[in-house]
Amino acid sequence: MQKGRILSIESMGLVDGPGIRCVVFFQGCALRCKFCHNPDSWARGGGTELSSEEIVRKVLRFRPYFARSGGGVTFSGGEPLLQREFLLELLRRCKQEGVHTCLDTAGAGTGGYEEILRLVDLVLYDVKAVTAEGYRSLCGGEIGQTEEFQRAMAACGTKAIVRQVVIPGISDGDAYMQELDRYIRKHIPTAVKVELLPYHLMGAFKYEKLGMPPPLAGIPAMDKEKTQQLWERYFKHFGEGNDDERTQRI
Repeated sequence: MQKGRILSIESMGLVDGPGIRCVVFFQGCALRCKFCHNPDSWARGGGTELSSEEIVRKVLRFRPYFARSGGGVTFSGGEPLLQREFLLELLRRCKQEGVHTCLDTAGAGTGGYEEILRLVDLVLYDVKAVTAEGYRSLCGGEIGQTEEFQRAMAACGTKAIVRQVVIPGISDGDAYMQELDRYIRKHIPTAVKVELLPYHLMGAFKYEKLGMPPPLAGIPAMDKEKTQQLWERYFKHFGEGNDDERTQRI
């Protein structure tokens, strides 16, 4: 039985995929995104060690909520792909139990993604930046790594909801939105929806607790109304007209 390192488990997630969901936050992430609101998830040796059996048992307690709302379990992080074998075992168990699964990921793992993606019902895929320079500056990583994951999604036909954090002065302009639209259509052909997430300051206290200066200190929270306007202008109708099976039960 596999064991993995878990940051926390949320029992009633409402913004982590369709319906009411149990959200399992994996510990450990290789990226250092300047807009991350969970820096406590970065260290690979942190969190709590749990077995796959313990987690699946917790998940199944909420099956009645899944059934009524069209929900399921979402594996988030940190970065779940860094605990590949543990994630695979959880996905297999959930598949056996008929539980809908989402993978919330930046696609920054260690490879071997196809086996994972064939078990996942839906990917919540985080676009960090649309250029190599922007990715390196904002996340401290290389965009080629996440584009390997994108190619695996395309090969497996795994449907995806694409998410982009909108940051004032960095990714909140029309030019960026146009580039984002082109990037998604080129690199993520299985995308069925785009979500724009306004940058917020709710994780600032975590940096203080960890004795770390917030990477984007001085940048205000993104205006929610402007974010909504950008979404309506560029992505409101994204995916409409695609009536194949990938668009069912997003």
